[in-house]
Amino acid sequence: MEEVVLCGASCYTKKFYLNPDFNGLPPMIKDELKIMCVMYTEQVSGTIQMVYEEDGSLRIDVDHNEDDFMYDEIGSALEVKRMQRERTELFEALETYYKVVFLGEGM
Repeated sequence: MEEVVLCGASCYTKKFYLNPDFNGLPPMIKDELKIMCVMYTEQVSGTIQMVYEEDGSLRIDVDHNEDDFMYDEIGSALEVKRMQRERTELFEALETYYKVVFLGEGM
């Protein structure tokens, strides 16, 4: 099994992406993911993706174009840590959702 992208955003394309496999998430959760991703790209530039690993854990991947002089590397690390700290319950719920719905755990 491979990694699965939950969602992501890019300051370069000005777009947010939600994997259609997750359209079953409650609208409030989808809105919160969109706000988090778009705010990240507006604050530090670059791109962000939330990715499920094979075991169902959720990680945040960030990247930027080499010629992006607006990208704030320190701000990026701080913002990711802030999201992980302030949204712990959301991330845990998303991991549980993925494990139950997609990996069939706990059935």
